[in-house]
Amino acid sequence: MIFRRFLNIALACGLLAAGAAQGNDEAVLGAYDAFREGDPDRLERHARALEGHRLQPWVDYWRLKLRIEDAEPADIERYLARHAGTYLGDQLRADWLRELGRREDWRGFEHELGPLVQDEPEIRCYAWRARMARGDAQAAIEARAVWTELRELPEGCQRLVGELLARGTLDEERIWKRARLQLYYGYVTAARRTLEELPAAARPDERLLGQAVTAPARLLAQAPRDLEPRAAREMLVLAMLRLARSDLDAAAQALLEGGGARLPQADREYLWARLATLAAFEHRELALDWYGLAGAAPLDDTQLGWKTRAALLAGRWQVVLDAIELMSPQQRLDLAWTYWRGRALSALGDAEGAREHYQKITGQPLYYSVLATEELGGEARIPQPYHEATEADVDEARANVELIRALELYRLGLRTEATREWMFAVRNMGDRRLLAAAELARRAAVYDRAIGTASRTDLLHDYRMRYPSPFRDMFREYAAAYGLEEAWVLGTVRQESRFIAEARSGAGATGLMQLLPHTARWVARRIGYKGYSPKRVAEVETNITLGARYLQHMLERTGHPVLASTAYNAGPNRALRWQPARALEGAIFIEAIPFDETREYVKRVMANTVHYALLLEGRSIPLKQRLGIIAGRGAAAADVPDKDVD
Repeated sequence: MIFRRFLNIALACGLLAAGAAQGNDEAVLGAYDAFREGDPDRLERHARALEGHRLQPWVDYWRLKLRIEDAEPADIERYLARHAGTYLGDQLRADWLRELGRREDWRGFEHELGPLVQDEPEIRCYAWRARMARGDAQAAIEARAVWTELRELPEGCQRLVGELLARGTLDEERIWKRARLQLYYGYVTAARRTLEELPAAARPDERLLGQAVTAPARLLAQAPRDLEPRAAREMLVLAMLRLARSDLDAAAQALLEGGGARLPQADREYLWARLATLAAFEHRELALDWYGLAGAAPLDDTQLGWKTRAALLAGRWQVVLDAIELMSPQQRLDLAWTYWRGRALSALGDAEGAREHYQKITGQPLYYSVLATEELGGEARIPQPYHEATEADVDEARANVELIRALELYRLGLRTEATREWMFAVRNMGDRRLLAAAELARRAAVYDRAIGTASRTDLLHDYRMRYPSPFRDMFREYAAAYGLEEAWVLGTVRQESRFIAEARSGAGATGLMQLLPHTARWVARRIGYKGYSPKRVAEVETNITLGARYLQHMLERTGHPVLASTAYNAGPNRALRWQPARALEGAIFIEAIPFDETREYVKRVMANTVHYALLLEGRSIPLKQRLGIIAGRGAAAADVPDKDVD
């Protein structure tokens, strides 16, 4: 059965036969490995066997990239001219711009910058420096935006920061503010580097800094008597931020009665805002009280988001509305906050205002768009008629060398490079060409690109391409065997792997249903799967068998599809820990999931399920009804391992 399926896929890949016939996959992969290892001599040996190969432009790029520091401008220009308008041309231009920036060749840099399509942080930093070099005073002001990046900065941005500090554009206030945030989010090394930018007289005592980082409770218990110097006060603030991450209650106590209580009001309010956000993250009922103690402290969009979620959990609709109103204009346009703003207005009796907000986000197959449509009395629909790519359209797509090059890279397993080239190639395509490219990807069994490309259309749609169902009979069979809704299983797989059978996550999850080794082993043992071995987990039928059975266990353990999807992504222990103390609307539960990844995952799985049901059955349970009510916490079994370890 499996053999027949993969035979069909192999036949569908015939469009790549010409590239494969040129052969020498080993030479391509050898050249790639040599490039990754920085070995130009070995790369040259492989490159000689690849003259005229479909992927020669990649090999030539790898050659130039490895010697970019010594490259002749004429060699760069020839490559850029030969590959103008392609991903490879744009990528080499970006590499060359970084090199010109390192050389501080600002005339050459600005000459090459114009045609660049990509937007990379380090190149932005060099662009600001180029403008500053020719006396553009506004550039130094704009460049302060680099200071909002909390992780370690790339070389070009570090040089920019040095120049801004030398000019006095970054003052002590901004340095302290960045260090606070870095320690709050756990970037200790980066925070230490930030504090090194302070004038020597303003730097904190190294002993106190060490205590703030490694023994914050001790520092707060033995706070310096003299808090007049800013560095001394800041060490208490930093200690409070560090302690809050490990012991929120102890941090709150120290702020009320301990060393933190001696801080100025502005610092105390800043800290209450941070502690309130952590409390909201942990679903604590006192989160809104702590936000109240924050007083006039300004809240950023992240803090306002968690204040909104805390208010949703508490049913405080006026607070929901007020918090969203304080978000930045760009953040207020987010689908989530547009929807919840509408819900708040509705709950407060402003039906017309609610309707206005719902109407802003309808007409898309996205989670909050579907919910908004339902609030307006409508329902999710599949756009008709389907627009199918013609053979002439597909032939045109097949003539696109970038698309074919990307498919060849996929065939060789170089997925990162393939995806970048593919995405660049389709970025400006119209609907007809997008659907033809999606069909080309589908025929090559590159389902993630088929889905992603078909999902970019504006007016012409083919939702069968957006929501494909390869291996359909297997999914139907095992969904029925385990009593699961087939649409839900397919919606889960679409989100987990985009139907890429060989998908593998950074954590080691494998296959269509992204099973971790210990999960696959546990399920196989539980169901008495004969002939199980770790090597078989990536096989399509084995993966679907074990994955569907595990999804069934998540449903049995949690009792609700929303909780089961949460558990499938984050592990059942977390899902049950996040289960509300009392019954809660499913949409509010999902919005309050602490992990960004899991929150978006569950939203997409549930929206996927609606659309798969429409495609497979011609009808679907409304999304809000599917989300339903999440029951309050109750006893649960404890013998099922987490998919992702807690």
